[in-house]
Amino acid sequence: MKKLKIGIVQQHNTADILDNRQRLADKVRRLAQEGAELIVLQELHNSLYFCQVEDVRCFDLAEPIPGPSTDFFGSLAKELGIVLVTSLFERRATGLYHNTAVVIEKDGTIAGRYRKMHIPDDPAYYEKFYFTPGDLGFHPIDTSVGRLGVLVCWDQWYPEAARLMALQGADLLIYPTAIGYESSDEPDEQERQREAWTTVQRGHAVANGLHVVTVNRVGFEADSSGQTGGIQFWGSSFVAGPQGELLYRADKDTEESVVVEVNIGRSELVRRWWPFLRDRRIDHYGDITRRFID
Repeated sequence: MKKLKIGIVQQHNTADILDNRQRLADKVRRLAQEGAELIVLQELHNSLYFCQVEDVRCFDLAEPIPGPSTDFFGSLAKELGIVLVTSLFERRATGLYHNTAVVIEKDGTIAGRYRKMHIPDDPAYYEKFYFTPGDLGFHPIDTSVGRLGVLVCWDQWYPEAARLMALQGADLLIYPTAIGYESSDEPDEQERQREAWTTVQRGHAVANGLHVVTVNRVGFEADSSGQTGGIQFWGSSFVAGPQGELLYRADKDTEESVVVEVNIGRSELVRRWWPFLRDRRIDHYGDITRRFID
């Protein structure tokens, strides 16, 4: 049975990018000292969640890959001998930007990247203004700790994305995330949304017999335009096992950085008990690629 120690960093960000990055680095170092071999950061972890507004000045936050952040986090990964999952605002070319997860290997090199495929466009989540949908497809990234099925936030609601990663041999599913409460919703509705978010991802774990690692940001971030009441990010980062069991769930209001040990080899046993991949009727799934069946 292959065991893996995974570190997760749930952080509250401010407008001070250098401070955000340094606090992340401090937490990553502490998790590495506690034995973490793989550490996962939250979505767009360098800055505030700028997608609350549509403002062309926010494009100044984007950077090339490789670039300053991959240099910084690459040096950190090499220093600590860890695999690190980062989440960056990628400037691919003038006028072309992506929401991109970059996986950094223990030697500081880039093991691979994933460009967010599903892009939301809702009040306070105006991501279509900033991000071109990904064009790299759904492909796991090979690392020294395993084959990582890295997806990003809104992707976590889509079973197709998780399945495609599983079908290509992903050892676990990873979701850097930025999601929170809409300020006008009643408390009961807010909790229904948070629980639905957890439940759907635990479902991906069950359906694919894989561990799921989801790392969300936490704390309140104001809407600088004043059009909404801002976002209270709900934290609740978690690690689920291949039967959907919660191995760890973080608090919804506070920062946390913890190490969770998982048994990657357990997927083999679970898939023997529940052979969902064996029993798939792939000869009758052709319509899944249609938008809607009239």
